[in-house]
Amino acid sequence: MMNRPVLRMGDVRLWEKARPVTDFDTPELRALITDMTEIMHHLDGAGLAAPQIGVGLRVVIFGVEGNPRYPDAELVPWTVLINPVLTPLSSAVDEGWEGCLSVPGLRGWVPRWRSLRYTGFDAGGQPIDRAVEGFHARVVQHECDHLDGVLYPMRIRDFTRFGFVDELFPRGGAGVAE
Repeated sequence: MMNRPVLRMGDVRLWEKARPVTDFDTPELRALITDMTEIMHHLDGAGLAAPQIGVGLRVVIFGVEGNPRYPDAELVPWTVLINPVLTPLSSAVDEGWEGCLSVPGLRGWVPRWRSLRYTGFDAGGQPIDRAVEGFHARVVQHECDHLDGVLYPMRIRDFTRFGFVDELFPRGGAGVAE
């Protein structure tokens, strides 16, 4: 039930480091994931982190398939990722446009590792271990940043490439991530 608002940049809860999940496959964890999923789909997001709805746990969800906000994005499989660990697979970095449900109406040009490995657990406590690149890697990094109190504007190097969507893209288009 979408009774949890998405926190916006400036809310101090978004700067806090989230706690690891210790109990899997509980009614509370399932309810959290259900709420996160409904909110993400309702807002056409590519992902959502638990801290964005005021829950200080290391839980992220993401997935992109036919999302109207990202019509040209590669598919990203639906994933519930708990207690993630990210490991870059090379030093290569790509820059790209990102947005965020907690930073509505804005986009920024953000550097991210091009390829990485992520490990963690699903909602039932089963291990996840994937090597990814491109948009998938960008989405995972963006969501996992929320678990450490980092919002994408904190990663921007050139603030001439940060602004309101309608100013940056007057003919349409809105960038990527969340």
